[in-house]
Amino acid sequence: MGYVAPRETAPIGTTPMNSDPTHEIVLILLLGAAAQWLAWKARLPSILVLLVVGFIAGPVAGWIHPDDLLGDALLPLVSLSVAVILFEGGLSLRIDELRKVGAVVRNMLTIGVAATWLLASAAAYVVVGLDAPLAIILGALLTVTGPTVIFPMLRHIRPRGRVASILRWEGIANDPIGALLAVLVFEFVLASEVHSPAAFIAGGLVKTVFVGGGIGILAGYALAFVLRRFWIPDHLNNPVVLATAIIIFVLSNRLQSESGLFAVTVAGVMLTNRAPAEIRHILEFKESLRVLLISLLFVVLAARFTRADFRALVDLRTVLFVVALILVVRPLSVFVSTLGTGASWPERCFLAWVAPRGIVAAAVSSVFALHLEAAGHDQAKMLMLLTFATIIGTVSVYGITAAAVAQRLGLAESDPQGVLFIGAQKWARQMARVLSDLGFRVLLMDTNRTNVAAARLLGLPTHVGSALAENVPDKLDLAAIGRLLALTPNDEVNALAAQQFSRIFGRANVYQLPPKIVQDRRGSHEKHLHGRWLFGTTITYNTLDERADDGWSVKATKLTSEFDFAAFRTRYGSAAVPLFILNQQGRLGVLTADGNAAPAPGQTLVCLIPPTTSESS
Repeated sequence: MGYVAPRETAPIGTTPMNSDPTHEIVLILLLGAAAQWLAWKARLPSILVLLVVGFIAGPVAGWIHPDDLLGDALLPLVSLSVAVILFEGGLSLRIDELRKVGAVVRNMLTIGVAATWLLASAAAYVVVGLDAPLAIILGALLTVTGPTVIFPMLRHIRPRGRVASILRWEGIANDPIGALLAVLVFEFVLASEVHSPAAFIAGGLVKTVFVGGGIGILAGYALAFVLRRFWIPDHLNNPVVLATAIIIFVLSNRLQSESGLFAVTVAGVMLTNRAPAEIRHILEFKESLRVLLISLLFVVLAARFTRADFRALVDLRTVLFVVALILVVRPLSVFVSTLGTGASWPERCFLAWVAPRGIVAAAVSSVFALHLEAAGHDQAKMLMLLTFATIIGTVSVYGITAAAVAQRLGLAESDPQGVLFIGAQKWARQMARVLSDLGFRVLLMDTNRTNVAAARLLGLPTHVGSALAENVPDKLDLAAIGRLLALTPNDEVNALAAQQFSRIFGRANVYQLPPKIVQDRRGSHEKHLHGRWLFGTTITYNTLDERADDGWSVKATKLTSEFDFAAFRTRYGSAAVPLFILNQQGRLGVLTADGNAAPAPGQTLVCLIPPTTSESS
């Protein structure tokens, strides 16, 4: 696989004949948004769709010419976009949560990163024939496993045990660690061309860590200080924080070359840990900005490829390199990292099979490739090509196979039957306790700490927090959970929770208590805005609360040919409210207002029954 010469960069503002820069910019925005929507609709990794769209718009159709469109502005725009993305990543990194992770995560971020770096570098040198300096840079870049790829994958798989937490924190912490490692190695390659590389490298290491880290800490602390004292009005919070992040990046790079990425990551971590409450609205803005930047970056960077570059992506040596990363590098780094940590073999095998690369690797490799091209490195373009090939290969392989692997290892279920309860009041706790006794996994979530404490006393898994909080699905252990029951007294919260979790469980498996307006059938045309109505149109939150206060209880009853549903009604009366049905195959059915359940012998009926019958049974 030979080197493909880069296009000759045109001055800023020059475009091919008959091309309007405005049209190209609008087209890039349109294609990025369309690709994100298509990925969501088709349930595909957005990175893959964005890359395909970029390839089609660039080398295939010739609609977009990023080098001609942006000229010398391409490198700084890509660099600034990566800085903003890493700053947003730092905002999601909470130090107090990192302290709770175990030895596996610690080893993955130290021993695992080192092993991945060395093995990936060796594979690039031996398999692809990359020059040693560029192979070392590539190995450093590929230590990153992006959370933007892993989080959607975990939401889909919902593995049980520790593996979800390990992968989540590896993905979050690897962003700044991998970026810093890549920057330091990049500095090493550039320093190898000076007269005293050892002194230059030592100085570069110290400056990168202390200058970049120092600026990041000071800037993050200063931002937190002024935000907590409301010195900046709310409507200026987002532009001020964004501008400060860019200033941090530029200033740090001015004092020490390529230290800006580390500085903005540290600043984000510092800000989110010093002023977590004050930046919630900033996080929402930064998340939207990150999605936009990722869309634009992938379309633009993929469009820079030539048709010869595309052929290089499917070259045999490139394919073998990606295969080596998946089958050799990742398994070895995981097994070395998990020695002596108590991780089970299924956990180790699953961790060894999940390491997709994402936006940070792509964007940073593009920045470095542009720098190295300008410095005259013959194989600079290969750095970006191999990174993109790794992204495409790992996201495709892991995205298609990870769920089946988790199920085969016993770490996930193909048809999870457990229930997530939003609300942990008395009658919800009774439902959860009965379902748990029947063998189903339950999880109760509530903002009321008294309710949560009462659930914990019953031995039920709980989570304190709001179902509407940012990225809450990523913070919950949803292993073996396949349904949502929204049981709060607030109808709007129930509806929003159902919408939020429908992308995980599917609309058929999200339920909520009906509001009073359902009794007259108004609002039936808005089914897409809420979950399925639970139990019956007259069974509202107030109804359940009143019956719990009157001593009603939840009970499971096994129906037989001698004691069928008719006999059940005779004993417990027509006022008893059927809630769930467990069939003979072990599947749990949630009874809804629009259903006509007919429990049969052999099934188990979970029902809310009056106190007199409960005591006499």
